[in-house]
Amino acid sequence: MKKNIPPIGFGTFGSDKYKPEDVSKAAMTAIKAGYRLFDCARVYGNESEIGKVFKKAFDEGLVNRDDIFVISKLWNDKHGDGEVMESCKKSLEDLNLDYVDLYLVHWPFPNYHAPGCDANARNANSRPFFTDEFMKVWRQMEQLYDMGLAKQIGMSNMTIPKFEQVLPKCRIKPFAHEMEIHPAFQQQELFEYCIRHNMKVIGYCPIGSPNRPERDKTDEDVADTRMAEILEVANNHGIHPASVCLKWAAQRGVIPIPMSCNEKNIVSNLECLAQNPLSDDEMELIKNSDKNCRLVKGHVFLWEGASDWRALWDENGKISGWND
Repeated sequence: MKKNIPPIGFGTFGSDKYKPEDVSKAAMTAIKAGYRLFDCARVYGNESEIGKVFKKAFDEGLVNRDDIFVISKLWNDKHGDGEVMESCKKSLEDLNLDYVDLYLVHWPFPNYHAPGCDANARNANSRPFFTDEFMKVWRQMEQLYDMGLAKQIGMSNMTIPKFEQVLPKCRIKPFAHEMEIHPAFQQQELFEYCIRHNMKVIGYCPIGSPNRPERDKTDEDVADTRMAEILEVANNHGIHPASVCLKWAAQRGVIPIPMSCNEKNIVSNLECLAQNPLSDDEMELIKNSDKNCRLVKGHVFLWEGASDWRALWDENGKISGWND
């Protein structure tokens, strides 16, 4: 019997701001506060520290393994034959788990970058998305599912043109898609596509990710918690603008995964979903405030000859790189 995914999770991407020890300490705070979904990834560089927290929580009876839903992800440097299994087993070892509840393909291509690099960094081996390459990865993901190492498998940072190429070829359909979603970047078309295809939508950067890597920041970016519409709703309810963003996501049907190392924020991010929902008018106000402002642009994944970061996201309705 498959486990239900909780309606909100705790993100563990420490970005450039937090050390692994900071994130693992925050994860323990999150467990004690009542979080039961944890969004991890090998590339975040802290799975072994978080695994120690899980073990401690199990040993002390704070939670049972069946109580928590753990996500991990395949990084871009492990797309080769046999490497998906190797990567998953390494994450399981680090996380002190026998299985993950959900294992995601982090990005739909093998392009990767050095830790901490800036937006101008390029890997000479980077290339566009190719369906056949991706399906070789997905077949290995399906093997993880068959073996019970991953109870569910899914994708992340996909686009509709990419989905159209791969979904008909999947023996096991993706359980979930993790994507950037927040009031200033709502991705309504992609969101609705995922729902139609029975994929849970997990939203990263749910409050605008002020602590995202510096390479992803530009002068044109919109801060969700400073948007006039968000401030108006926050004032109506007497709550922090971040709580408005999380309420909006959850009521829309998105599973937000906020990250914080501040105990007060960790607790309030969880508790706000159980209190005083937004009205239909407030939901409509926020829906109409979309600024189409993508925060995680992905410059570092670009291949030689790509125009700019928009080539990663197929904004013209076709997979960029095929005919560029």
